[in-house]
Amino acid sequence: MKTARVAFAGALHEAQPHDAGLRLADGRVLRENEVVWLPPFEPGTIVALGLNYADHVKELSKELTIGEKDEPLVFLKTPGSTIGHRGAVRRPAGVRFLHYECELAVVIGATAHRVKRADALRHVAGYTVCNDYAVRDYLENWYRPNLRAKNRDGGTVLGPWLVDAADVPDPQALALRTIVNGVVVQSGTTANMIRDVAWLIEYLSAFMTLQAGDVILTGTPEGVTNVNVGDEVVCEIDGIGRLSSTIVGDEAYGIGEQHECASNT
Repeated sequence: MKTARVAFAGALHEAQPHDAGLRLADGRVLRENEVVWLPPFEPGTIVALGLNYADHVKELSKELTIGEKDEPLVFLKTPGSTIGHRGAVRRPAGVRFLHYECELAVVIGATAHRVKRADALRHVAGYTVCNDYAVRDYLENWYRPNLRAKNRDGGTVLGPWLVDAADVPDPQALALRTIVNGVVVQSGTTANMIRDVAWLIEYLSAFMTLQAGDVILTGTPEGVTNVNVGDEVVCEIDGIGRLSSTIVGDEAYGIGEQHECASNT
């Protein structure tokens, strides 16, 4: 089953897919552009993986001082960084490189503490698509994410649907791609993850308790490129969904160039 959370007519609604767009829990059928899409679940702690695809590590090999055998590159994000399907993502004035990252997002459904790999997937409620944007200029270097690069307000797009774990028999057999303005610019498969979903749950739950609503962003394959104001960016994962967002400038957020420059000093 696929479910979404949307805002319509001053209220929050649960929705399911419909041939015409989506069907609210009360039976009303609406087009996608008639609602405001929210993340399809209420996010808790967001645990994000960097460099978890072998081809992406190879792509950045000249810039890295870590390899596949080192500890995973893991960082945390707050719920305030998330927005939903069809959202507007701000590209700050003056930045040189804003890139997308199409990722499989794993939503925890039951408390996981010191879980063994063989039992790990039993703690998964479902899966959704994530586009985890990053301002490359704000990285401490090319591979160490910091707060401004990876925890910006509205920079983590989730949705449209939360797909029940029971409907995804193998999370390591999913094709994913990114499409910018109608052109495929990134493609890969979750089979190319260095650490698979079950491994990550075992690893993380060994030192932190994962709660229902927590989400693991599992990394992105090779093929990240710069995107600009006006670009439409679509991330697709077969069987999970098609997640769209649009890049906007500071003026859409009521921010002037002088304010942004002051924040960078």
